[in-house]
Amino acid sequence: MDPKVLIVEDDTNLVELLTYNLEKEGFATVQTEDGEEALVLAQEESPDIVILDWMIANLSGIEVCRRLRRSPATQNVPIIMLTARTEEADRIRGLETGADDYITKPFSPRELVARINAVLRRLRPAIAGATLSYADIEMDLGAHKVVRAGEAISLGPTEFRLLRHFLEHPGRVFSREQLLDAVWGRDVYVEQRTVDVHIRRLRKAINANGRSDIIRTVRSAGYALDSGVGQS
Repeated sequence: MDPKVLIVEDDTNLVELLTYNLEKEGFATVQTEDGEEALVLAQEESPDIVILDWMIANLSGIEVCRRLRRSPATQNVPIIMLTARTEEADRIRGLETGADDYITKPFSPRELVARINAVLRRLRPAIAGATLSYADIEMDLGAHKVVRAGEAISLGPTEFRLLRHFLEHPGRVFSREQLLDAVWGRDVYVEQRTVDVHIRRLRKAINANGRSDIIRTVRSAGYALDSGVGQS
């Protein structure tokens, strides 16, 4: 699954340039020029990182950043802000609002790709390689194998994809609808309760032999991969 970038930018030429370069480097992209739509897409598309322009329609980039950080579903998504502002105070304001990095226009696409990779390596190391890991769980994508605490875990195809999605976004809460879109696909009709069935199967497999429950159920919200408490 390619890392997904949400591009929030109102300069059409720049969006086309960024989209081309990011997709060439193996990223999937989603674009919008509207701040309010960006908030919706961040919930629906579950991006791995957001490229956010300071000056956009309806909501400023700063306000979008602030709201993304307030929402449990998006509070851990890395954000890189783009801006023509060069003053130190503006850069500090962007970082204090919750941005993980800050690039001043003009910039080269190569620089942005390098910054994205650096942020992902730092904040989402799991998606930077062929092995995903969290706590005592390791998933070898090439060999299609899962190990917990050194012991091989047998998973069905759906449970494997479900665990992979969680491993790519540790700690993040996903609703049943978001999991359906990410694991089953938008073009497939599956009832939301199906998610609960596969979560139970996944739990049974990875929590066997008295291991701690690493999947957290968040009432009225969904599920998350969390080495802490199983319910909240």
